Amino acid sequence: MAKKTESELVVDLRGQSIETLDDFWDAVTEPCGLPEWFGRNTDALRDTIQTRGISAVIDSYDVLVVHVDKHGVFAARNHEARALRSSFAGRQSRLVVHELS
Repeated sequence: MAKKTESELVVDLRGQSIETLDDFWDAVTEPCGLPEWFGRNTDALRDTIQTRGISAVIDSYDVLVVHVDKHGVFAARNHEARALRSSFAGRQSRLVVHELS
């Protein structure tokens, strides 16, 4: 029996300055096809990824993979950073944080 290969939407934000959550939302809105009315918060992102029906772009893939540098909001150890990282928990998404060289 053939094994189904998961399709991945890969959004590579490495090299972009993402100092705040607003910077993150600005960076992912277009490549993820997020609508104007998108909530721009971690709960809305989790719903978009897990429940579907919000972004036709994300819905057309099995998995969302976002690559970022460990800088700015992704280097912080605060509530916002933890909440953002937790939005990517589960089989349908991955946040890959790359160490800066």
